[in-house]
Amino acid sequence: MRVVLMTIGVLLAAVALLSVGVIFRKDHSFRSQHIHENERMRKDGIHCATAEDKIARQRKKNAINLKERNI
Repeated sequence: MRVVLMTIGVLLAAVALLSVGVIFRKDHSFRSQHIHENERMRKDGIHCATAEDKIARQRKKNAINLKERNI
């Protein structure tokens, strides 16, 4: 029982400490966590899964099928 109470206490302390940033944030806004809005990732050519899928589908659509051309 003592372990359960200690675990609950640790979890409550962690939640309280993590919420400090939310409560005392001055501008009440958070930076976007989306990949497409991150300048550094755009420079490195990193895209979100949806964009990567769209690019891959477009490449496949435009690919040349060598089997059909008997090459």
